[in-house]
Amino acid sequence: MDFAGLWETLTATQPAPPHWLVLGSAAVALLAILPHPVWRLSRNVVTIAHEGGHGLAALLTRRKLGGIRLHSDTSGLTISSGAPTGPGVILTAAAGYTAPPLLGLGGAALLAGQHVTQLLWIAIVLLAGLLVMVRNAFGLFSVVITGAAFFLISWYGSSQLQAAFAYAGVWFLLLAGVRPVFELQGKRRHEGARGTDADQLAHLTHIGPLFWVTLFLLVALASLAVGGTWLLA
Repeated sequence: MDFAGLWETLTATQPAPPHWLVLGSAAVALLAILPHPVWRLSRNVVTIAHEGGHGLAALLTRRKLGGIRLHSDTSGLTISSGAPTGPGVILTAAAGYTAPPLLGLGGAALLAGQHVTQLLWIAIVLLAGLLVMVRNAFGLFSVVITGAAFFLISWYGSSQLQAAFAYAGVWFLLLAGVRPVFELQGKRRHEGARGTDADQLAHLTHIGPLFWVTLFLLVALASLAVGGTWLLA
């Protein structure tokens, strides 16, 4: 396939999927989130989006991105350097919990415009960019496996399989954006954790951590409401 043919494929629209596929993909996404044993595995995808959000925000605010680590316990770490205060470090800290639902919202907008293939390849490009910054073996494994799934589905999958995969992925990001916020507040309340993103933001802005937890939740719920409406329309 030449460049013109590839570009035409990436920018083409696909027929709207049947309603049962949209609802079925939402059910699959819920099954990947609600049962705790499954969530322990699927949450790694949320961690990829979370740390990727930190990393992208750091780059966009012209901070120096030192690297990203993804761990098997679904935790992660993004290292950036620059001014210790100011909008750049605040936006970088705030980007983690807001990244998964906002990525889901962007994906829902693409699917509402029937750009299934384009969504899959945007995901591949973002994962490739993230791969360059990952600094540990488990992180590399996680990103490679996730990117390979997107590539194989986009290259070899039928149009219906691509649609099912894309819708399930977007539903997952929209729905999974909510649960980590409750886990965050539960960790703060029951374990006395004080090194969370919300606490770092409270230190940077002198606004209480509960404000930031609430903001994360509002972004997740609003993205789910709007994105879900687009997907079901």
